[in-house]
Amino acid sequence: MFHYGSQKTDMKENGKDTCPICLSDFTNKKQLKCKHAFCKECLQSAVKSCGPICPICKDVFGVMKGNQPDGTMTFSRNPSSLPGFPNCGQICITYHIPSGKQTKNHPKPGQYYGGTTRHAYLPDNKEGNEVLLLLKKAFDQKLIFTVGTSRTSGADNMVTWNDIHHKTSMTGGPECYGYPDEKYLSRVKEELKAKGIE
Repeated sequence: MFHYGSQKTDMKENGKDTCPICLSDFTNKKQLKCKHAFCKECLQSAVKSCGPICPICKDVFGVMKGNQPDGTMTFSRNPSSLPGFPNCGQICITYHIPSGKQTKNHPKPGQYYGGTTRHAYLPDNKEGNEVLLLLKKAFDQKLIFTVGTSRTSGADNMVTWNDIHHKTSMTGGPECYGYPDEKYLSRVKEELKAKGIE
């Protein structure tokens, strides 16, 4: 269990610098690029628990790696446009994660999980292609999917989305995970940025 201090870089207690995690004097003080500082051991424990994210400001200071099972990400281009993006075609992403056995990085090591094939859509314009490259980077860092309980079927031990939203329908608006949704591209870029993908 971690105890986080104020938003200040260091805490002062009786005129001494203290670690905002253990609330003790620093041991092997380590300062991040965001200027927050921690004991080296406290920071290592935080990274093991939450990844390379500053416990104070949530700035990502390293490469985040997820526990997505192995699979493929491919894409194709189609000249038909998506609602809300009339002057360009579309990009169709296909993710394929085959079924397999959970590893020590998953909730139930040794048990089998059900795979998935998912399709997602982006406008084939400058911003859509930027998002495509960011999603590829996130996929390569194993951040797009995880193994858990399906939110749609309730089935356990399934490959599921991992908090980076995708448009899985070409139409129907946000309520149906589709277009038009004029703020989607900026929202997904923020979600990716929160995982260190920019």
